[in-house]
Amino acid sequence: MLAVLTGDIVNSEKTGTEKWMPLLKDYLRKVGESSRNWEIYRGDEFQLSTSPELALETAIGIKALIKTIPYLDVRIGIGLGEEEYQGAGITDSNGSAYRRSGRTLSRLKEEGVNLGISTGNAHEKTLNLLFKLALDFMDSWSVVSAEIILISLQNPNWKQREIVEKLKIKQSAVSQRQKRARLNLVQELLEYYKETVNKSDF
Repeated sequence: MLAVLTGDIVNSEKTGTEKWMPLLKDYLRKVGESSRNWEIYRGDEFQLSTSPELALETAIGIKALIKTIPYLDVRIGIGLGEEEYQGAGITDSNGSAYRRSGRTLSRLKEEGVNLGISTGNAHEKTLNLLFKLALDFMDSWSVVSAEIILISLQNPNWKQREIVEKLKIKQSAVSQRQKRARLNLVQELLEYYKETVNKSDF
């Protein structure tokens, strides 16, 4: 069982590739080995595989990363399922997780939504509704809001004082940015998602 994320950069034509490509590659290198676990193709599209439990956190992390660059956003379709054929690279592999991910991305483009999931079970509808509700504020993240989310996800054990040292701002500013970015709701959504995945038969 695995999760496949298929995505594309929204508004990529408005920003030079050199501004987001190195950041995305650095992020994906932390997910896994290039080609086997992730690949960027057709200019601004990408695909990666990870565990079902980490799929949403990875997707939100990528969204926060890309939104640290003005005018950019990302659209990601998550598919949970099996890998029935392992090719030389991720884009050569196949299975229900890959098909669900690709079809979800196509559906998102038609609906104008930036995040969705296909699980093949009864939890899919609830998760997609929660994602849409979360997108109501995640799509509106400013650069500084996206930055605080990214730092918080990458360093879950950090206290506010460590973020203060990282960003060189006052603790009150860190707290304000976390509230504005709705970090608490992001964390609650991730917790609910992980609990749902861990107790479900996908």
